[in-house]
Amino acid sequence: MIRDNQHILNRIHVVADAGVIVISYVLAWYLRFESGLFRQDPWFLPWRVYMTALVFIVPGYLILYYIFKLYTPKRVQGRRLEAWHVIQANVIGMLVFILALYLRHQTNFSRMMIFVFFCVNVTLEIFMRNIIRIILRKIRSKGMNQKHVLLIGYSRAAEQYIDRVKTNPEWGYNIRGILADNVERGHEYKGVKVLGRIDNLMIVLPENKLDEIVITLGLAEYHKLERIVNMCEKSGVHTKFIPDYNNVIPTKPYTEDIQGLPVINIRRVPLNDPINRWMKRGVDIFGATVAIIIFSPIMLAVACAIRKTSPGPLVFEQERVGLQNKPFKMYKFRSMVVQDTAKEKGEWTTKNDSRVTPVGKFIRKTSIDELPQLFNVLKGDMSLVGPRPERPQFVEKFKEEIPRYMIKHQVRPGMTGWAQINGYRGDTSIKKRIEHDLYYIENWTMGLDFKILFLTFFKGFINKNAY
Repeated sequence: MIRDNQHILNRIHVVADAGVIVISYVLAWYLRFESGLFRQDPWFLPWRVYMTALVFIVPGYLILYYIFKLYTPKRVQGRRLEAWHVIQANVIGMLVFILALYLRHQTNFSRMMIFVFFCVNVTLEIFMRNIIRIILRKIRSKGMNQKHVLLIGYSRAAEQYIDRVKTNPEWGYNIRGILADNVERGHEYKGVKVLGRIDNLMIVLPENKLDEIVITLGLAEYHKLERIVNMCEKSGVHTKFIPDYNNVIPTKPYTEDIQGLPVINIRRVPLNDPINRWMKRGVDIFGATVAIIIFSPIMLAVACAIRKTSPGPLVFEQERVGLQNKPFKMYKFRSMVVQDTAKEKGEWTTKNDSRVTPVGKFIRKTSIDELPQLFNVLKGDMSLVGPRPERPQFVEKFKEEIPRYMIKHQVRPGMTGWAQINGYRGDTSIKKRIEHDLYYIENWTMGLDFKILFLTFFKGFINKNAY
């Protein structure tokens, strides 16, 4: 059974972690005192004193790794999340180490060595865990170390689960079949068959060595949930529940406890947190100021080119819908001939549009026409990163056609965004664009913003869909 394998893997993992901690610590001592990279103090403590500390460091760090869930199964856990847990555990370990030295008045114990140990240990731990991850995934993709799963209920959730498992064989999930009342026995989806009715569960359980039961009931069958959970718990098999309301509730809802009553909040928006908003706003102000200084020669050159080639204003103001559905004036370099406002509002720009000037065609293709929006960022109408704002008439249209479209207005619109760096800008799928915008809104971190800004330089400036 996979549970036995997991116990063995966990023991191997603990031993490997202990080895990495010892190697990192010895290497840190060598780098600090023997490598010549650091100035040597005449009073440094002997080798024996430093090595004695390992008696406390090794078990202490292993306990921290356990607390930060570094020994849980990693079949579907992301590398970045695991790396973040490694860093968190090591930060706590370093702080506790320094505090213990302070309380014991060990002033001669090298703090620099502790910091070097932190850097080396984090690096080696992440490297070692990624090697183990790669090895396990290769083993699982070859049909070994499999986790045997039975699905209860046929629904969209069941199909989506099967889709993901089939797409990722390295996870090592083997779906043995489905028990369902709403589909005939023998029905098949991507090689997974319906074995019988849900009432057959008590017959199937003793006959199959299952590692996991996954409840994937359709919404109309939720009245059966309590009975199914009771049957599953009697079997002693680990049970999971995948809700069939993914189109209604997003992937990361959060719960509140009202005197023991769980309350599910439909959507988690990290930027509703005041600290997150202030941090993002600070980055926006700093980034926009620096960008204006850097790009000022380009903006000056574009302004001169527009002035010489086409009569009319240099900067074009267009009404867009922003945070909390409030309209604002978005700035762009004028890339089209001056035209009637009412006519401009009702039309998309099309390929080979006669209204686009020669200079305008270039600055639209390279996104240079967007640079004046840096002043929108300074004003607070926009952010450097966020969902792209749309014109009011299209907002009215899309909110009726695309579910959850208006959620994008819960955060400030951006000059660039997750959808744009993934190719959804200009004349592309609005539905796909909204899916990416919702992912950004629900999964926002400052690190994600920096990633999007970095990728914008490689993927975001040249717009193949700009006309």
